Amino acid sequence: MEEKEKVKEELKKLSQARTAFLDYLDATLPKDPNGLGFDFSQAPTLDAKTVYAHFYKLDYQARKLAGMLIRTYDLSPN
Repeated sequence: MEEKEKVKEELKKLSQARTAFLDYLDATLPKDPNGLGFDFSQAPTLDAKTVYAHFYKLDYQARKLAGMLIRTYDLSPN
């Protein structure tokens, strides 16, 4: 598989991780009545282990993709 296809596959995984994380928040948190996102005024409690699991998957994919892009396109910040 060529690098461009690998990057596309990792972008797809990143998008899926993001969607899963947002789906969890949507299912768990009440919506703001003004349509501004989530309503935290009720101080809802989220399961920290679940939030971390979703965040870890999202962060892992972002770091993996960043490394691929840096190597593929010689984007080293140094």
